[in-house]
Amino acid sequence: MNKYWFYKVGLVVVFLCFAVVGGAKVKLPALVSDGMVLQRGEQVNLWGTAAPGETVNVAFLKKKYKTVADAQGNWKLMLPALKAGGPYTMTINDIELKDILVGDVWVCSGQSNMELPVARVTDRFRDEITADSNYPMVRYIKTPLLYDFHAPQTDIPGISWKAMTPENVMSFSALVYFFAKDFYQKTKVPVGVINSSVGGSPVEAWLSEEALRPFPSYLNEKRIYESDDLIASMKKEERKKSHAWNVALYQGDKGMHEATPWYADGYDDSDWQQTELFASGWATNGLNPINGSHWFRKDFQVSEQQAGEQATLRLGCIVDADSVYVNGTFVGTVSYQYPPRIYTIPAGLLKAGKNTVTIRLFSYGGRPHFVKEKPYKILFGKGQPEKGELEISLEGNWKYRLGAPMPAAPGQTAFHYKPAGLYNAMIAPLLNYTVSGIIWYQGESNVSRRNEYKALLSAMITDWRGRWNRPEMPFYIIELADFLSPEDKGGRAAWAEFRKVQAEVADTNANVTLIKNGDLGEWNDIHPLDKKTLGQRLSRAVFQQRSN
Repeated sequence: MNKYWFYKVGLVVVFLCFAVVGGAKVKLPALVSDGMVLQRGEQVNLWGTAAPGETVNVAFLKKKYKTVADAQGNWKLMLPALKAGGPYTMTINDIELKDILVGDVWVCSGQSNMELPVARVTDRFRDEITADSNYPMVRYIKTPLLYDFHAPQTDIPGISWKAMTPENVMSFSALVYFFAKDFYQKTKVPVGVINSSVGGSPVEAWLSEEALRPFPSYLNEKRIYESDDLIASMKKEERKKSHAWNVALYQGDKGMHEATPWYADGYDDSDWQQTELFASGWATNGLNPINGSHWFRKDFQVSEQQAGEQATLRLGCIVDADSVYVNGTFVGTVSYQYPPRIYTIPAGLLKAGKNTVTIRLFSYGGRPHFVKEKPYKILFGKGQPEKGELEISLEGNWKYRLGAPMPAAPGQTAFHYKPAGLYNAMIAPLLNYTVSGIIWYQGESNVSRRNEYKALLSAMITDWRGRWNRPEMPFYIIELADFLSPEDKGGRAAWAEFRKVQAEVADTNANVTLIKNGDLGEWNDIHPLDKKTLGQRLSRAVFQQRSN
């Protein structure tokens, strides 16, 4: 081998090294992207990855900043405190970020009442949402459901900032919508919200492993689910059981297999028993609930004028799930109990004279029923009876027949509710982002363990503050709304005790504010609609605190 050969090989190696380094461009986390809101009045973190030793240049607001990626390829720098404004543009090496605002940024977390979208409150606030939802200086991110039991994660891929516009607003959290809009109207300061919440989640899922150390039972539970193989095998087995249950339900349901299905137009239901919509006799065997499928049919009359029109079918809320047919045609389904049943009856389906609505109700494990004091009707026009559109009531007597009695459906393990899982995947990736504070609406899933909630939530507050490196970062706790039937005295007492625990957390932790919400509840709905009053109360509290 001659020197010339070694020379050529050396050139190739050097070339390849430059190619590798040159290809390792700066990468940014999903939060640092077009449309983001940077926190005003605080030093602001920017971070990402690059080739080890690579220089990272940032240009923003006519100033330049520089740092160097460390040996692992991580880099981070701080911008000085910024004044509210925008939109601006930022460059980070060869990346250009557009439409950046500077204002107040909030992390909103908790469970379903924090998640509940604007679309779910349009019954009550349709006109306002339609006429007043264009606030492009308000930006929003909803993190997807993720969990991890191994370690805190560093990014949440696939998320992006969205402006509050009519095109986007229906997916915004309803509470966030009313809070952010009201706060912007008060201050004219841009608002950014990162909504990292999961319906049904207990508080322990949002604590880090370190914060769980004083709670060994939860820490040990977390350790059980560190095995990916265990989770995969449990999921596989549970899917098999669920599939078998559903197959048995279908095979055993006479309503699906008779020569004329029970949902068919013109089916003879003359031998079915009569039951009042809110009666309970059909739902039990005299002592225990009957799970499986239950069928209901009701005839209603439509005029010549209404025939052929599109209409809206409202069936309140149903425990647990349903499939619905009008004149033998499938019009909709909901797979769990909480969402309002709002189904469109397409134009041409209704006919003059007698029509029939059929409900196939599914009960998985509790007492099946129709929730009282909800709308059960057919609406013509725009479906807004308060504006004078015609409606046909569906309350009163229905025809009833049991389809397939079943044992309770096999349970599904909610792995994302296990300790530390949500913290690792949905909070840890946010910790570098500079924020104004935390808004927390959670607790429904911890009412039965309210005796330990004060310690758990206080530990979470301390932990989050430490990890954001802000020992007195503001926390706003949303009080649980009133819930449960007046007849359920024990349940109502438990919820009242829980609200006292929430107040104790606010009283014993500095810079924690309780936002009153108990009076805004609905006894028959764990998701009360009046998020407007609540959002305005929250906005007022934040505004007063920032003004002091």
